[in-house]
Amino acid sequence: MTLLQISALLIVLAGAFGAINYFLLRLPSSIGILVVALAASLAVMALDWALPSLAVTDLVRNGVQDLDFSDTLLDGMLGLLLFAGALHVKLGDLRNEALVVTLMATLGVGLSTLVAGVGFSWITGMPILVALVFGALISPTDPVAVLGVLRQASLRKSLETKIAGESLFNDGVGYVVFLFLAGIAFPSAEAHASGWSGAARLFAQEALGGALLGGVLGWLTFEVMRRIDDYALEVLISLGLAFGGYELAVYLHLSGPIMAVVAGLFIGDVGVKYGMSQQTRDYLDAFWKLVDEMLNAVLFLFIGIEVLAVTFSADTLLIGVYAIALSLLARLVGVTVPVLMLKPFRKFSRGIIPIMTWGGIKGGISVALVLSLPPSEYKPIILTATYMVVLFSIIVQGLTVAPLARRVGREPELM
Repeated sequence: MTLLQISALLIVLAGAFGAINYFLLRLPSSIGILVVALAASLAVMALDWALPSLAVTDLVRNGVQDLDFSDTLLDGMLGLLLFAGALHVKLGDLRNEALVVTLMATLGVGLSTLVAGVGFSWITGMPILVALVFGALISPTDPVAVLGVLRQASLRKSLETKIAGESLFNDGVGYVVFLFLAGIAFPSAEAHASGWSGAARLFAQEALGGALLGGVLGWLTFEVMRRIDDYALEVLISLGLAFGGYELAVYLHLSGPIMAVVAGLFIGDVGVKYGMSQQTRDYLDAFWKLVDEMLNAVLFLFIGIEVLAVTFSADTLLIGVYAIALSLLARLVGVTVPVLMLKPFRKFSRGIIPIMTWGGIKGGISVALVLSLPPSEYKPIILTATYMVVLFSIIVQGLTVAPLARRVGREPELM
């Protein structure tokens, strides 16, 4: 299939599954599309089991594998989704939560990786370095899934900023940790660093370089846009920044996700305040909300049909159940330690730990990272465990985080 045919198929399926959800399930749009896509995938597998001569599953599985979810997300959709999400997080709000966000996106990811990796090694018996790769890919919260849920949750502003800010940055940090550990654990994988000094260089190159590139491109784009009063052209320029900037970061071996977040924050705050007319602001906001909603729908469709690429067995299913509990424990540690470190110096609103733990939703990034691993005897186990964690996180946590927030966070906001 050509790229245009694949794109057309995905859009048609996303629209059809979205309509089914709208008329029958009435779930939040993206989660509903995932549930319908998952049900359709399971129906295909059931048909193949009932009528094996049709070989439907193999046919559809080959088509799913041809879509190359990992490259499509990491090198295509992710930059647009992160840019769209960052546009609606204000720098002033983020500045007030900067220390919390920074600790959770760095120390929190590191602790979560360690807890999940050690626990996964104990559960499966696989080498600790390989298990730490699982810990790294399952530790970052997915900003796409998190921001999609936040729109439905109506959380307090400071808490929403903490969750959104952390999710926008911790995937970039987690990706660097993943690259480092995968390069050691799987020698055939592309490795950019070795040893702690190599890890420090990799972090500086990927994370800090991506942030610097995002800031520079965001500033240059702002300087161009503030000299223009043409809403269609300015929206087009913002699209070029998100798409072109991300691909430039990938080409330079910098963090594309962090570049997109920093550029989006700059345009969404400074650019909107000082470089646009009210008409441009309205069109820019409407355009990127539409892009966000449409790509979210396609992404969650992807996740739902990726079940056809996963090999399930009784043993891997049981490991997946343990992995769900392990990922929640790792997230709890990654949230609790930074909060306890900062509690002597600032006050937190009630329910901060349970809400941020349960609101740390995993998503497409974890699936894309695990699919990018080279073939090995451990990959099927890691893939199944990751997929089950992501499904549980999006469906169960995504549908219940708002009621949890209302239940445990009733007191007036302190900070």
